[in-house]
Formats: sequence, C-alpha cells, structure tokens
Amino acid sequence: MKDFNTDVLIIGSGISGLSAAIKLAEKKLNITIVTREKRPEVTNTFWAQGGIIYSPKDHNDQEDLIKDIMKASAFTSNIEAAKILTTRSAEIIDEVLIHKSHTDFAKDAEGELLFTKEAAHSKERIIYNGDMTGKAIQISLLNYLSNESKFPNVTFLTSHTAIDLITPNHHGVDITQRYEENQVLGAYLLDQNTKEVRKVLSKITILATGGIGALYLHHSNAEGARGDGHAMAHRAGAYVTNMEFIQFHPTTFYNRSSHRRFLISEAVRGEGGRLINSKGEAFMKKYHPDAELAPRDIVARAILEEMISEKEDCVYLDISQKNEDYLRQRFPTINAYCMENKVDMTKGPIPVVPAAHYTCGGVKTDLKGRTNLKRLYAVGEVACTGLHGANRLASTSLLEGLTWGYIAAEDILTYVQDVKDYDPTKIKGWSLGHEDIDLALITQDQMTLRQTMWNYVGLSRSKNRLNRARAMFIELQDEISKFYKNAQLHDELIGLRNGVEVAFMVLNASLRNKQSVGCFYLKD
Repeated sequence: MKDFNTDVLIIGSGISGLSAAIKLAEKKLNITIVTREKRPEVTNTFWAQGGIIYSPKDHNDQEDLIKDIMKASAFTSNIEAAKILTTRSAEIIDEVLIHKSHTDFAKDAEGELLFTKEAAHSKERIIYNGDMTGKAIQISLLNYLSNESKFPNVTFLTSHTAIDLITPNHHGVDITQRYEENQVLGAYLLDQNTKEVRKVLSKITILATGGIGALYLHHSNAEGARGDGHAMAHRAGAYVTNMEFIQFHPTTFYNRSSHRRFLISEAVRGEGGRLINSKGEAFMKKYHPDAELAPRDIVARAILEEMISEKEDCVYLDISQKNEDYLRQRFPTINAYCMENKVDMTKGPIPVVPAAHYTCGGVKTDLKGRTNLKRLYAVGEVACTGLHGANRLASTSLLEGLTWGYIAAEDILTYVQDVKDYDPTKIKGWSLGHEDIDLALITQDQMTLRQTMWNYVGLSRSKNRLNRARAMFIELQDEISKFYKNAQLHDELIGLRNGVEVAFMVLNASLRNKQSVGCFYLKD
C-alpha cells in the first residue's frame, strides 16, 4: 500500500483520536489511524494514572465543577468550554466507555462506581481503575475498535510518522493553487520500515498527537509527545495559542534512569500522602493553605524551592501511615514500580521531583474542535479550546480528549458526505533526500534541546534565561533546517525538526506574556 485516499485521517491513537474514530466508524466512514509507535497503545493516555471526572446530572455537580476548573486555572479558562465539558461529558462516558468499550472502573461490593478526589477538586467526582486508569481506557477502546467484523472500515497504520500536513497552497503542482482557500487535504507519512513516504489524501484530517512534554529533560509523557502535531499545524497555517502554559507534575519518581520519569499519581496526595523534605519536615503549609491539595503549579514550584533551599536532589512523598494492604490494592502499579526500585511505599517515603506533564495550550480550535484551516480538526492535548486556561485541573485531560474527540466527530458527520475528494494528481509527491544521517548527532541535538527547555524554559523562567534559550534554538534551527533538506528521512530527525519549532513557540509565548499566572511563572 502506497498513496491512498481515506474519508478521515486521524493522526494519533490516544483517547481523543479513538473517541472520534469510534463515532465516525460507526457511520461507515473509512477511517485511517496513524501512529509513529509500533503498537497503537503507546500513548500519553496509556500512562495516565489518576482517573477521569464523571459527574452525571443526578449528582448536581456541574456548577461546582466549573468553579473548580476556573479556580485551578487562576480564572483564565474559557468558561464556555468548561460548560460544554460539564454538560456533555457524562453522557459520552456512559455511551463510549461504560456501554460500548466496557472500561473496567473500580466498584464497591454492590457494583457501584467508586469515586476519589484529587488536588483542587471540591469533592469526590473521579472514577478510576487503581492507578492505571489510562491503560484501562486505552486498551478497552482499542479492543472495541479493533473488532474487524464490526469495523472493517478502520485501518491502523503503525510505525508511520506524519511528516507534514498537505495543503494546496504548499504542495500543489500548479502555481494557481496558491490562490485557493487554504485547507488541509491529508498528510505525508513516513513508513519507518520501508523508508517510503506515502501521500494520504483525506476529506477530513484530525490531529490527536498529544502534547510536548518529551521536549523536556524530565517528563512523564510517552516519548512521542514531542509536538509533531503542533509543528505540522503551524507550518500549514493553523493558529497556535497559550503555549507558555506547560504544566509540571509535582511528583514523579526520582532516579537516574531515562528522561521519562514514572508518574506518582496525584491520587496519592488525594488519599493522604504528605510531602516532606530530607529532614522529614512537612513543608507545603508554608506555600499554600491547601497544602498537598494545592493546584499543581504551586505544589511543583514549592518542591523546587524546597530542593534548592535544602540543597537536595529531591523531596519525599509519604503515605506509609495508610494500611499496607489498602495501598497495594489502591496503587498496584506505583507500588510495583517502587519495589522494583528498592522503595517500599507502605513503609517509607517515595523520592519525588517535578517533571513536564501537560501542555495547556495548543492548536487553537473552536468549541467543536475546528481549526482556522478548513478540513482540519484538533482534539485532546494538541488542541486548545481554552478549557484549561493557564493551568489544568486534575483529571480533566482524559475527559477533554474523550469529549472533544466525540464532539468533533459529531460535527464532521453533519457535512462530510458533501466533501469532495481532491484530485491526487494535483498534489506533489514527497521528494526524498539521499544524504546519510548520523543518529549520534541527532541524539546530541535532542539532548541540547531538552536541557535548554528544562533549564531555561521550565518551571521558572526569566528574561535572561529566555534570551539564552533563544540563542541556542536559533543555532539549532539553522543547523537542522540546512541538514533536513537533503537528508534521508528518519523518525528521530522529523521529531527533532518539529521539536525545535515547538520550542520557539513556547519561548516566544513566554516572552510575550509579562504576567505570572497559573503554571507560567516569571522570576522577573
């Protein structure tokens, strides 16, 4: 299979992309789901631990949830997006997760759903599956959608890296196509195994590529969360907004292994875990009256300040006062990981540090997931409806992805039958480069990018740090752009090119914003 046409091209296989795919596939559209990973379950969704907000109408919780979303964002969220989330999400969970994919959520002895509470929530409203909620959702959605007898119209392309979105303005064979309305017609995809590039045209393209956490030295994301969707959309002409708002998770397991750090769920603090320094002193009350349940940005910066003042590499999260059996049952994945790393969370504290976790900004969309480019949608973490504003409320990420994947699909179904196929002969094929690449150099450039993002465009920023980052990014971008034109394509090279472009987005947004708010903090 080389070049081909599809009704809907979905780039990304996490909760938002799969939510849209299910709704569209049930209406017999031809759906192609693309992921750079060898296995479609490798996503940010898979690594999500805490849970997903479930607030049915009979709980009378909608107004309170909106208040919590607004408060966590420092009152910068788009309240219209919050209203849509609170009014639509429960019915979508009922339909997609509970009745169709049969996601396994924790229940009591009577079979009723169990609820928990996380930071900045005013009440218990989060359903979960131990400490592996994202994994349970990801696998259940994939199992439902992978039923070939039910969905023969769904194709998964694994080990395929999206290179660029196709527009007639940029990729038309005729100069006169530059005058056409700018629209997205599909994407060029690199088959990592054959090294061929496929031109895939589609009536509708949905970006569901996740966030940019993997651009930081320490992060909790899948390694593919490097901003591919943001960069491709930006090059095509889509608006990108709120990119300075990068949320850092306060508690990831501290060790000296990979850049991807293991998440110690917010739920551990929600269940009574206390943060202590190397002297065994609880310190969060010094920083916020809600202590461990303060918004994430406050907790993350408090930990950083404590590490600096105590001259330590980490702080500790202690929940050992809880019953041992309860902890092993409630947090089986965390407990197992800690034990593998010679830490027993039932008997002592867990070493933790902050890590880049969630991208609150992204490709700007309306409240139906539509971008400013015709035929292009963005959903989930790659998108920005304004729901999170300057800081995301815990457990809204899975909910947002599920909800807006579904809503985008609803909108697409209202008109997709009237969208005409674009003539494939009027779109150029991809021109392959032939120069050998040195992966060692690419790895070194990636390390430079990650360290620069962590040190200068991280939890705490300043004019001097940002200006230093700008100089380093300019040098990196110049080298990569020259090399990219004639080099053989490789997934890591594509990711590096995109990563530097997205780093500039975060940098420039940080320079424009003069106000410390939410998860964006300027020292000066």
